[in-house]
Amino acid sequence: MRLSAVADAGSQPMIERSWRRRPLLAALRRWLREPLLHFLLLGVALFAVYGYTQRGRGGVESSKQIALSLDDVRQLAMYFESQWQRPPTPEEFDRLVENKVQEEVLYREALVMGLDKDDTIVKRRMAQKMQFLAEDVAAAREPTTPELKSWYEQHSEKFAQPSRFSFRHLYFSPDRRGARAHDAAVKALARLTGQPQEAKLAASLADPFMFQDYYRDRMPEYLGKEFGPQFAQAVERLSPGSWQGPIESGFGWHLVYVDTVIPGRVPAFEEIEPDVRTAWLGEQKALAWEKAYKDMRAKYTVLLPAPPDAGSTPAPAPPPRREIPSLSGEVLQ
Repeated sequence: MRLSAVADAGSQPMIERSWRRRPLLAALRRWLREPLLHFLLLGVALFAVYGYTQRGRGGVESSKQIALSLDDVRQLAMYFESQWQRPPTPEEFDRLVENKVQEEVLYREALVMGLDKDDTIVKRRMAQKMQFLAEDVAAAREPTTPELKSWYEQHSEKFAQPSRFSFRHLYFSPDRRGARAHDAAVKALARLTGQPQEAKLAASLADPFMFQDYYRDRMPEYLGKEFGPQFAQAVERLSPGSWQGPIESGFGWHLVYVDTVIPGRVPAFEEIEPDVRTAWLGEQKALAWEKAYKDMRAKYTVLLPAPPDAGSTPAPAPPPRREIPSLSGEVLQ
């Protein structure tokens, strides 16, 4: 009986302490389930992470660090060597690094001052980068040989090789002969009938020409630039093996002896596969850029001032604006 009484007496304070803890535990559980507490703890964690990331080596803010990678350093040395055909000395390398640092410092300070805003050159450069990015997406995919062959069959006319002409000509100068240049060429042609192209008589009948007397394997495009389109078209119609003319050019009158004609043709795919690949990539880049711009353009509405009425006095207030539809034809609000 005494032991039981003692045990009851000793357990009483423990029971009381247990009852006192229960409200504290219940309150703690309620606090742990509170969304506000979770939000505060998350904010503290994010603040700590942000503060850590904004510190670089040596406790310096990352925005104030200029870190050159190993690739940056190698490029500086390679650029110097490509110009001077030797590696830079330690002093020259230090200057290269300092020039790079100077460029980065000035760039960052210019951004802080807002010098990139409303600058036509900066805008144009950024626009070019956007175009290059869109084109690079198309260039990232390598075409297969069957794909190139199929594309070549549909665009073979782009790779057609024009005819080539080899010929000798005799020149009759209007500066020397005046209006008689054409008649002199007609008389010379009569004397040269049946004569070979390298006959000594031929050279004695003509005037000196500032360029070549003989042209080998020339395309009509070249002849058009050299002598004029009319001359190039006339040469294309000549038959090889005899003196013919007179043909007028931008220089005067000519007698022409065509000795060789290489007919134009469409080459086989295997002959020009690298050229076909280059043309295919060019088309894919153009299509990728067109689609990318169309998607970007559809996000914007362009407002322009309406044209003033004829005869009306322009008001000092800004004119009303009208909406310009996107490339898809929809007017964006």
